[in-house]
Amino acid sequence: MTYRRKLFWVAVLYFVEGFPFGLIHNALPVYFRIFGVSLKEIGLMSLVSLPWAIKFFWAPAVDALGRKKHWFVTCQIFIALTIVSFPWLMPSQTVSSFFWVLLIALAFFSATQDIAIDAYTIRLLDEKELGMANGVRVTTYRIALIAAGGVFIAGAGWLGWTTMFLVGGILILLTALVSIRAPETPAPSPADGENRTPQTFSPPGSTRTFQYFVVIPLKEFLARPGFIQVFLFVLLFKLGDMAMGPMIHPFWVDRGFTLFEIGAVPGTVGVVATIIGALLGGYLTNRWGIFRGLWILGLFQAGSNLVYAGAAALPSHPAAMYLASVTESFTGGLGTAPFLAFLMKICNKDHAATQYALLSALFAMTRSVSGAFSGWGAESLGYASYFTFTFILAFPAYAMLPWVRRWLEPANT
Repeated sequence: MTYRRKLFWVAVLYFVEGFPFGLIHNALPVYFRIFGVSLKEIGLMSLVSLPWAIKFFWAPAVDALGRKKHWFVTCQIFIALTIVSFPWLMPSQTVSSFFWVLLIALAFFSATQDIAIDAYTIRLLDEKELGMANGVRVTTYRIALIAAGGVFIAGAGWLGWTTMFLVGGILILLTALVSIRAPETPAPSPADGENRTPQTFSPPGSTRTFQYFVVIPLKEFLARPGFIQVFLFVLLFKLGDMAMGPMIHPFWVDRGFTLFEIGAVPGTVGVVATIIGALLGGYLTNRWGIFRGLWILGLFQAGSNLVYAGAAALPSHPAAMYLASVTESFTGGLGTAPFLAFLMKICNKDHAATQYALLSALFAMTRSVSGAFSGWGAESLGYASYFTFTFILAFPAYAMLPWVRRWLEPANT
């Protein structure tokens, strides 16, 4: 398969991976804030992200049962059905239990889709292709965030929320029809679930299957010196970004910006800035290596929170808000490219789904826990002080860099 064709499928799959995430984290906070839901309750909605944090519990099933393509296409169908269900409920100042059911269902199917897509992509790409492929991956993921955030929010101001939820569901369904044509990837092991036979693979639920898809992947991590410090690095690297993220869109609403302005700037212009940052981050990661990319670009990622803090401390002004949005988005893209390359690099391709799901679960847990407290922090401290506090949260991860470097050194990265 040509490298260009691989990049095409990376682009397609990470668009559909990013869209439901964008709805949950970008569009829905605006939707609920417009209808008067409190910051604390919007912050608590970050707990809906828990399926991303605990998906490693069912990641072995994705490794063991069926083809990765069948998993992510099936999930895309259920995601579409969930999205089109939202218009039948109207939010109030308190989010109803029905909304929570829909939110959790959307997150669960999205997280399961992510397991399959991530494993599929790890098998699809060679080591030398990771840097640029992750730039493309972040780029198309962010394009999906434009569609699910900026375009969706601006469209809601023009056509109404009901129409946009229906359009979003139809878009995901169409993407599923494209995804079913994704090429098969060769299995790295004869025991892989995608090419198993009765002679080479034990039945699901057997001791051999459990050991191969659960015990062995975890043992490989645990046997490596410094695994605790590396896992803490994964947990903490994006803590500052994730603690601030849930409050950005409510902040724009409270500053009196219209749905079109919110959709056009943080949801569109900001995402374009992230795409540029991700492509540059991918290029610099290829040129510098993953380790150098992590710590240098991570510093830019952390510093952007102070720009938002400055915008919050000043009287509301479009220029300050636009600068904060573009800066935060651009530097977020810079930091994400080497981080994703690092996560993929340290995974064994034979157990890609389980190991990558475990790693991604760590920073998803960060998003859920820090986000759950973000509304309380913003209401108690005020936006300016809270955004400054999130800048400080970015630095504990740097204490773990010596162990991160050792995990990359065997491959001369």
